Amino acid sequence: IQDASGAERQQTFTVRGKHYREEWLTVKNKRMVHPNQQDRERIDKERGRIANALAHWTAAVVVEESFLVPVDGRFTSPFGLRRFFNRQPRRPHSGLDIAAPIGTPVRAPAPGRVVETGHFFFNGKTVFLEHGQGLVTMYCHLERIDVEIDQQVERGELIGTVGMTGRVTGPHLHWSVSLNRTMVDPLLFLPADKVAGAPVSTPANKESDERAAAMKGKGPVPHVNVEKDGSR
Repeated sequence: IQDASGAERQQTFTVRGKHYREEWLTVKNKRMVHPNQQDRERIDKERGRIANALAHWTAAVVVEESFLVPVDGRFTSPFGLRRFFNRQPRRPHSGLDIAAPIGTPVRAPAPGRVVETGHFFFNGKTVFLEHGQGLVTMYCHLERIDVEIDQQVERGELIGTVGMTGRVTGPHLHWSVSLNRTMVDPLLFLPADKVAGAPVSTPANKESDERAAAMKGKGPVPHVNVEKDGSR
């Protein structure tokens, strides 16, 4: 590791496995689980745009303090959940879901620059902010986008409003944090008082566990190639 003064040191750490809970969801729009050919072509194009947005890197160190929670709401689905839509396995949950009514303001958790916006098949209306040093944040399922590409935003500035566009079961913000093109838990960037007791221990997640147990009792889950899904 090299610090700001140029001094180098070695740090040893151990990477251990972690068990992530399951989340079983039902969506009414079947195309959000089984996209048609036209949908898949759109998803393939969007995958490139998303990858390019998450790959942004600048030398500037923009973030010098903890993030703000981007929306006033209830933490629901945490990072890393193993997800099943209509009993079909899909990619693990790559962010934190925060439930809030449609139209609730979504604000930048830290200073940054808008590097991409758009209406994506799975993610709905989405904003990407780049914060320097490979740190990029993503805000999905918005009802309204209030920023433009290349716009500089300040901590707490309005970037959009909560919606239910894309693949959703209700209004909420899906918030992802990418560090050098690797998704990490957004809770790592929040102050301790905002993280305590959430989101794994919330009643909503207990209910989700009960639904999962009930749904798993309906028979074997079909195997699919999750890599073709393209969702976050």
